Amino acid sequence: MNDPSCPPRCRIVRWGPTELRTRLAAAMSIYAEAMGYPPETAEQRTGYTAAHTTLDGFQAVAALGERDALVGFGYGYLIAPGQWWHDQVNMAMPPGRAHRWLPDSFELCELHVRPAHQGRGIGRSLLLTLAEGVPQSRMLLSTPEGDTRAWRLYRSLGFVDLVRHYRFPGDNRPFAVLGAPLPFGPAGA
Repeated sequence: MNDPSCPPRCRIVRWGPTELRTRLAAAMSIYAEAMGYPPETAEQRTGYTAAHTTLDGFQAVAALGERDALVGFGYGYLIAPGQWWHDQVNMAMPPGRAHRWLPDSFELCELHVRPAHQGRGIGRSLLLTLAEGVPQSRMLLSTPEGDTRAWRLYRSLGFVDLVRHYRFPGDNRPFAVLGAPLPFGPAGA
């Protein structure tokens, strides 16, 4: 689909597991660049991301620029007990909050735009397109703490704090866990 918020000749497309696995190296390169990780982190994450494509409710989107160059992507799946992220977040949340937010929720596992293309609405377009196809009643995500474009995007779509300043194993930065009901409210329209 052509999207007016993408740069000229940019389009947002839905991807299935095969499309993401086919473009995995490019996607993980964007992931590492956008998150400020060293390039070897992209290689380390490749196996995890490929495994995610087999999870229930998996959905993905991509922003394709000139000559179908990948400029951004996002994906997620149904949150379920036994998944690493679910179990980390379940332990970090107060029990009442976990019981309200974790069931029937979609984890936005990754949403990244190549830094040279950020600030053009591509992340918003990716997230809104992805959310259109999500049958769950809530979307949850984790993001590094700080006043970033990502934070402003999530807040504008109605995401609220579920956990703040959480340190996931393997990353020494503090993260927030945010959640929003689906469909997104008027701020996301």
